[in-house]
Amino acid sequence: MKPDHFEVTSACSAVHHILARVGDKWTVLVVSYLGNRSMRFNELRRAINGISQKMLTSTLRSLERDGFVTRTVYPTIPPRVDYELTDLGRDLLVPVRGLGDWAIRNEQRVSEARARFDAAHGDAQVQPGFADAAE
Repeated sequence: MKPDHFEVTSACSAVHHILARVGDKWTVLVVSYLGNRSMRFNELRRAINGISQKMLTSTLRSLERDGFVTRTVYPTIPPRVDYELTDLGRDLLVPVRGLGDWAIRNEQRVSEARARFDAAHGDAQVQPGFADAAE
């Protein structure tokens, strides 16, 4: 149940849309790799374990549309295409790397908390966002 005073503001909407764009694992990985240098499509695909060609294409297009990445085509045979972060993308790299650093620093603590929870709840696995669905 939502409080009576709850109001969706333009700021809430903006945060929601940006987090939806940058919160998925492929975006985080693409931004992280491009934070080191510009890369070609196949370089990124080889560097990011498990990403399909279709998903990488979709992720890069979305990042380009949102102004985080630029795509430069060089008139060679075959054409060479480089991807790099824009100023906005490099600005995004700061919280992305901060979150990554936090995750690495706290991995053990999270694992321990999960183990305690699972032991107390009979190894029940909780899906994110569904913890209070039964209430």
